[in-house]
Amino acid sequence: MPSLLSRVIDLAVAIQQIPAPTGEESARAAFMRQRFAAEGLAVETDTVGNVYARLPGAHPDARPVILSAHLDTVFPADTPLTVRRDADRIAGPGIGDNSVALAALFGLIWRLQETHRRLPADLWLVANVGEEGLGNLKGMKAVAARFGHQPRAYIVLEGLGLGWVYRQALAVRRYALTVRTAGGHAWANAGTPSAIHVLAALIARLEAQPRPRETSLNVGTFHGGISVNTIAPEARAEIDLRAVRRDALAALAQRLETEVQRARRRGVAITCTPIGDRPGGEIPAGHPLVRAALAALRRHGLTGRTAVASTDANVPLSRGYAAICLGLTTGGGAHTLGEFIRIRPLATGLAVLHETAEAACRL
Repeated sequence: MPSLLSRVIDLAVAIQQIPAPTGEESARAAFMRQRFAAEGLAVETDTVGNVYARLPGAHPDARPVILSAHLDTVFPADTPLTVRRDADRIAGPGIGDNSVALAALFGLIWRLQETHRRLPADLWLVANVGEEGLGNLKGMKAVAARFGHQPRAYIVLEGLGLGWVYRQALAVRRYALTVRTAGGHAWANAGTPSAIHVLAALIARLEAQPRPRETSLNVGTFHGGISVNTIAPEARAEIDLRAVRRDALAALAQRLETEVQRARRRGVAITCTPIGDRPGGEIPAGHPLVRAALAALRRHGLTGRTAVASTDANVPLSRGYAAICLGLTTGGGAHTLGEFIRIRPLATGLAVLHETAEAACRL
């Protein structure tokens, strides 16, 4: 019989082969639903597309634990999903973010079967939608709305990042900026404002300003214009603002608003539309859930550190619930066609997941 690690790897590749751009996760969700049912678990799907499976614990009246991994990827549906594999490495778009984490949900089921053990409390295994890009954590917001404060803990899985326990949620706000001008002929109407020039200048002013520590500003997309010899009548950019502290994020957002208002006073037709809000939050470094995850990592020879990140854990953390995000293996190239994971560290990640989940059931 194949080893547990081999089974998880094979399942991760099978999941990776199913395209799942944000907002188009239904095929992958159907696959997960079928696989959960094949394990004999009761399975449900909610209105946003999340898949839920309940792994019964020894004490059905005990408060449950939520274990989740997101279904979606950053890659368009027509992206070639070629997998390249050698002795200790598998490469392919989305293999680490987040196919291997979805497979790890089954790794925990199989590990418990091998040891003939039941967790003390029910474990809800969730494959959720809408974590990446403009998904705006839609899936996890539905999970938190369903379960609220009832669970003992929320444990979010990401394929990469083994050794880190993410207990702080990096707050994110996203905006779409659109500038419109009259446009015209590049020579006959020379001097008429170009929407591209105006928007690029606004972004340059934002970039030139000193930013508070532990913040970032990224222009992820920029579109506009009609042709090379036409003064652009419209330009659009999407901007991502991030900060560890909420006040710092508010300050960044205010700077953006100030530049928009300045442009309007000069007669520029500009709109600034919020398109994403990933709330911040944290639990203390000394919280029992954090300590349990760090202890599991150290038992397996890893240093174990806490960190800040923007993940599905943002939602429960922002609401004051006990939540962490765990990485399962090492690798690199996340969100690129060269994304890869290492195989051997995954065995450690699966063991850490098991021990952390069991500890969470006893909180």
